[in-house]
Amino acid sequence: MKTFIYIVRHGDSPKDGNERTRELTEKGRLDAQRITDILQKEGIDTVISSPYSRSILTVQNVAEQIEKEVIVFEDLKEQIFSAGDKRISDKELFPLLEKSFSDPIYALEGGESNAACQQRAIKVLKELINTYQGQKVVIGTHGAVMTLMMGFYDSKYDLNFLLHTTKPDIYRMEFDGQELVDVKRLWKV
Repeated sequence: MKTFIYIVRHGDSPKDGNERTRELTEKGRLDAQRITDILQKEGIDTVISSPYSRSILTVQNVAEQIEKEVIVFEDLKEQIFSAGDKRISDKELFPLLEKSFSDPIYALEGGESNAACQQRAIKVLKELINTYQGQKVVIGTHGAVMTLMMGFYDSKYDLNFLLHTTKPDIYRMEFDGQELVDVKRLWKV
């Protein structure tokens, strides 16, 4: 029985502010509507999200379209790069990502390693595949988490892959049981 997981990386959000409560920019809101339009044709059954506002807002219209609530899973949140909820600048983030992807157990003090982030996110993903077997499920999440989940199944989803994704982005993962059998990018830049 085929299960389809639509991993949706959140849309553009302001560069500063609290990690949990940053919303979407005007571009992010417009792109969220494009996501809804793209996923409308897919026959979505359930919409799930990270607890972060920008992820929920990116998939909210999809949930409203199918007359369901967004189900929030704490463990789909962004990778914790350092202590506190302040956003790390892109200038600081890139060397940290390089180190994290070359050494999966590396983390800054108060931060989370790629291995730990992947473990928590995959636990949720496997649970969702079991719970929603044979269905089509949207997951609103973040670039690093998305890449680590996909990379669990295929090592080609690595730092280079992450650096070539966009905000937003959509990947349809097709599962036969717990086995990933196909991935297709649905977002067109």
